[in-house]
Amino acid sequence: MAGQIFYRERQKVKDGSKTPRFRVAAVSGVDLKVYAGHLRKNELDQLASAVGAQLVELKGGGHKGAHK
Repeated sequence: MAGQIFYRERQKVKDGSKTPRFRVAAVSGVDLKVYAGHLRKNELDQLASAVGAQLVELKGGGHKGAHK
């Protein structure tokens, strides 16, 4: 079975900004160390294809602010 790279969109990203939008949350079944804090989608695609892994996007909870 191919490995999986789990990623999510950053919470504090502004529309139209040219900053990387994604963070790697976890890696399963792949010997991979990620040193970058934030990545672009095409960079994630390149990492996944280089190690033969599948990208899995994590969906957020959909609420803003701290849960009380």
